[in-house]
Parts: sequence; C-alpha cells; structure tokens
Amino acid sequence: MASGLDIFIITGLSGSGKSFAIRALEDNGFFCIDNLPAPLIPKFVELCQGYQENILRIALGVDLRGSQFLRALPEVLTDMRGGGHHVQVLFFDASDDVLLRRFSETRRPHPSAGGGSVQDGIAKERKALVSIRALADKVIDTSDFNVHQLKREMEQQFCDAPSARRMTLFLTSFGYKFGIPHDTDIIFDVRFLPNPYFVSELRGKSGLDHEVDEYVLGNAETRAFLDRLYALLEFTLPLYEREGKSSLTLGLGCTGGRHRSVALVEELQKRFGGGSLRLHIKHRDIDK
Repeated sequence: MASGLDIFIITGLSGSGKSFAIRALEDNGFFCIDNLPAPLIPKFVELCQGYQENILRIALGVDLRGSQFLRALPEVLTDMRGGGHHVQVLFFDASDDVLLRRFSETRRPHPSAGGGSVQDGIAKERKALVSIRALADKVIDTSDFNVHQLKREMEQQFCDAPSARRMTLFLTSFGYKFGIPHDTDIIFDVRFLPNPYFVSELRGKSGLDHEVDEYVLGNAETRAFLDRLYALLEFTLPLYEREGKSSLTLGLGCTGGRHRSVALVEELQKRFGGGSLRLHIKHRDIDK
C-alpha cells in the first residue's frame, strides 16, 4: 500500500488570500490545484499516489465556486484521514473592512454578490462557509498581512521538510492594545505579571533581550505560571493529537506585546525544544 500524502485543503473567504497561499505552497514544491470539487479529491489523491514523479505534498483550493460539492467535504476528509493521509484544512479569513478594501482596489465583483453589493456578497459567503470554517485545523486571519507577509507566513508554518507526524504548536505573543489575534485556539492573559515597561532601563528593550528575560523569569509567580502552563500543554497536546487535531495555536498576551509575552513564548520554546513536537513562534507586536 502506498504511503500517506501531506494534503492541505485551502478554503475560506474570497479576497482573504487563498490564491496567494496556494501559490506560495506551489513555489515550495507542493502539487497544487485550485477549485477542485470535493468529491473528486479522493480520485485525484489516488492518481497522485500512482504517479511516477513521486508526488508527496498536495494543496487543493476548495471554495464556493464549487458550492454544490462543499457538502461532501466532511466525508471526504474522514475517508482521506482513514486512508493514512495527513490532512490539514486551512481556512483563510479577514475582517469585512479589509475584504471590502481589497475588492475596491482590484475592482473585481464579489463571486457571491449576484446583483448586490460587495458587502452583500461578503455577508452571504461568510454565512455559507460557517460549517466549513468549523472543520478547519487552522484559521489564518490575513487582515494584517500583505502578499509578501502571507507568503513568508506560509513558508514558515507549512513548508518545512516532512518529518515524523506530530502535532504542530504555534506560540504567539501579542499586545492587548493592538487587539486579540483571530487565529488562536487558546489565549492566556499574562498582564498579572510585573511589567518591565515601568523599569526605565528596560522600557526600550524587548523580551528577546537578556535583561528583560531575566526580569520577567526571575519572578516566582512567572515561574509558577510557566510550570503549570507547561504541564497543562504536556497533558493536553497528546489528547488533542489523538482526536485528530494537527495543530494548536497558543497566544500569550501582555499590554504592548513587547516584554512579558515575548519572554514567556521564548521560554516555552526552550522547554519544548529538543522534542519531536513541531514548533513555530511569532511575536506579532514586538516592533510596534
């Protein structure tokens, strides 16, 4: 029997960057097809397994252009995973304001608008995709990305060399003053910890600097919190993985996203480093 493939299902809202994401994966060696009807996916995967070019990684775009086929997607995903394939559903999203701006800049009609406005099309499509969004292994909000940042994000998160299949843990630091990240599964507010911002010699530094790291981690409450958080993740990650979840995104937030949250994400990376867990970290607001 042929070995399982890496399969990414790319779906989400029109204007959210799906096509750019597929292009980024294609540039990194994925075999990509956009707008493939869901019932044809198993047959296509079967053909890829028998192809002499040794195709191992596939990205497939699925959206409302094939709306009559979307209802088949849950069953297709179950069958592919049952067949030994490593399947991830990536749902691309963005705020309504950003989507409106993007459609205005390109002057393209919204595919779901019919005879209505772009805003009507966005609302209609968002409602139609609720059930598909619920299937996603990861929701990627591109509201704050340009095309170059999105390409880099795809490369960092999904284009590493295939390895032993373990859950991927995404660790994100952020500042509450800039809003909560939209694509996180779990968020912890660490504003209860002493704030280096109020220490004059530390204010201009970040959690990547040794002095800030020492100040934050030198606190007994910080160490106690990290011990408990690490133990919680060690306990729950295998259980999430057992239930078929391929990735988990954890957000740690402080006021500005430069000091406490950054130092804690870096420390968690050290604690999980060296194991078979796949790790990606992101400091969203460190330069703001």
